[in-house]
Amino acid sequence: MADPKKLAKPSAPEQLRLAAMGLEAECSLMLDGEPTRPEDLFGSPRDFIRGELMHRQGTSYHLPTGGAVYFDTGVIEVATPVVEIERGCAARAGRSLWEALQFVRGELDAWDARNCRETRLVGFSAHYNVSFELPPDEPANGRSIEKLARLLTFILPAPVMLLATNRQSTGVGVRPRPGRIEITSDFTPEPALMIAAATVIVAVVREVMTWPSYEPGELARRGIPVISGFQPMPHTSRKGWLARFSCYPENPSTCDIDRDQWQTEHDGELSLRAMAGQTVRHFWRAIHRIADPSSSRLIRAVMRGRSASLLDLDARPPAYEHVGSLCAWDGRAPPAQLARSRYERVVMHAVSGRQLRMNGACLRPVGMSGWSAVVFEGEDQHREVIAIDDLIPHLDDWELSPA
Repeated sequence: MADPKKLAKPSAPEQLRLAAMGLEAECSLMLDGEPTRPEDLFGSPRDFIRGELMHRQGTSYHLPTGGAVYFDTGVIEVATPVVEIERGCAARAGRSLWEALQFVRGELDAWDARNCRETRLVGFSAHYNVSFELPPDEPANGRSIEKLARLLTFILPAPVMLLATNRQSTGVGVRPRPGRIEITSDFTPEPALMIAAATVIVAVVREVMTWPSYEPGELARRGIPVISGFQPMPHTSRKGWLARFSCYPENPSTCDIDRDQWQTEHDGELSLRAMAGQTVRHFWRAIHRIADPSSSRLIRAVMRGRSASLLDLDARPPAYEHVGSLCAWDGRAPPAQLARSRYERVVMHAVSGRQLRMNGACLRPVGMSGWSAVVFEGEDQHREVIAIDDLIPHLDDWELSPA
């Protein structure tokens, strides 16, 4: 007999009405000091996570935090729900990601205690997702998500390297995905730096999206520094582009980030920090529009050398080796005090199973259709898919209904 939790769900349109972002993190798994594939050890996250979980598909399940956890080719991956782009959005998404990581770490701790074993989550990669659409009422004029992805590979690496990478990092990637741009980088074990990187990424992607052209000539016209001879390579996973260390005359991850060693196309020799700072200054209005106050201060401090980048350190920090323990979310930090986004609230209520009375009917959430819609079941067991945008006006009533 089929598991009723895994029955096919009605589909819904993927397109959200509001511009949105989301974060993902991949961690490899160590068991008693040895690398192991989570799918070989557990088979499914249900094998170590206690309590009821809403199933998505395959080995993917929703967490009580609103995020999701699944196994992906040898790693444990957690993802946030979509968060609408507004002031503080990156901090909200960062909080959601780290809450999910802490939840998974807590469940692994309980599994360790039950089985007299020791597991560790080792930070591997982070993915920053930003919704894509051309400005309304404007012709494409040759602009495409593929061209945007390649153009961003010339703009984002320097600031992302300073905020999100370490001495062993290999590159920053940009991948065009259906309806969104995905930036790939190393996992960052410092939540504040990860949120700062997300803030810059979202602001830059959304601003460049509005440019009248996605051709490389826009970079010189707008005064954005580009290292002479740099050309991105095809991304190593899925289509897209990668600013890999081998694409540069020297490895940016191992250089002195304050030495003027990079010959640029129009700005002479600059340091990596100077290039990152010049790029951030160009996009500062866009960054300031969505940054929470603490991230705004941190971005400026790192660009000016007043706060440490992980590239200021001599080696990759040990915190990478034990995510959720050596690096963890601080619920007292300023980003933790931000109100939840509307999309987050919808998803968290759906995942909790909280019933919603809507148009005189009592609806019970039984699943999600992607991140854009909730699957409800009525009292007659008929299933209905409702876009999360259409649920926002009902949030107050939903929050007052019984769980």
